[in-house]
Amino acid sequence: MIYTLTTNPAIDMNVFSERLAPNCVTRTRDAVYTPNGKGLNVSFTLKHFGIDSVILGFFGGFTGEYIVEGAERVCPVRPVWIDGITRVNVFITTNKEEYILPNAGARVAAAAQKEMLEVIDGCDDLSCLVISGSLPPGIDPSYYNEVIDIVQAKGAEFILDISHPCLAELVRRKPLLIKPNEAEIQKIFGIHIQDETDVLGALRSVHGLGAQNILLTLGSKGAYFFGGGHVWHANAAKVKVLSTACAGDASLAGFISVWEKDCSAVKDALVNAMATGGSVAMSAGLGDFSAVRQLRKQIEVIQMK
Repeated sequence: MIYTLTTNPAIDMNVFSERLAPNCVTRTRDAVYTPNGKGLNVSFTLKHFGIDSVILGFFGGFTGEYIVEGAERVCPVRPVWIDGITRVNVFITTNKEEYILPNAGARVAAAAQKEMLEVIDGCDDLSCLVISGSLPPGIDPSYYNEVIDIVQAKGAEFILDISHPCLAELVRRKPLLIKPNEAEIQKIFGIHIQDETDVLGALRSVHGLGAQNILLTLGSKGAYFFGGGHVWHANAAKVKVLSTACAGDASLAGFISVWEKDCSAVKDALVNAMATGGSVAMSAGLGDFSAVRQLRKQIEVIQMK
């Protein structure tokens, strides 16, 4: 069974406005509220593709209750409850721009952290843990290693989609897959990407550090996959972007939904990943994935050297 761990979930509030201006009342419209967090998005997207998973995370207050109640309509949830209120992230889309305003989140006490480790240790059917998103206040980056220790002791795999600088060290724990973007490759691994030669070098460098497989997403420039053999490239679907929130998480889940069944099906996995991410980018939140089938026709995958 796949499990997803979101240490810092959120309610995402997507709103729209003609423009933003300082020192005046800015009217918004079409507010969309969704139970969210990167790992939750992965679970919701996997479920759309018929893959079952279980959601793990820290939740608090009325916002935490809202997220768990909404998530349970889609997937099983094993929450660890904390004091404080789970954060609300705000996404404002104007006619020309997108403003992304994430909150830091509620503090997670040591007792809750220990409880989560016990929950993971009790997941006897765990085959792979997808660890996604940021760390909330109160959790030290060393917590990732504590989680990974338990996962590996159970003989399970883990996938990392995190932007913390400690990813540079965690790849030495040999994650099954990581999904950095261009900014994370530069910030975490110190690799600047200017052209395809840089991409190939980055993939081989990070693979050499220990990551078994790498899905590198580059926005409008598509995505690359490398698992030690050939490098694969997929273009991005051409869509009218409404909001980029959740698109990366959905791309990862779209990839996993094919690849976890057959790790040789890289081409199909990339097509599904890019079509899924494109569909979500056209929506506020995850949307309904209605454009995935049509967008698949736009995606071309090339096997490189």
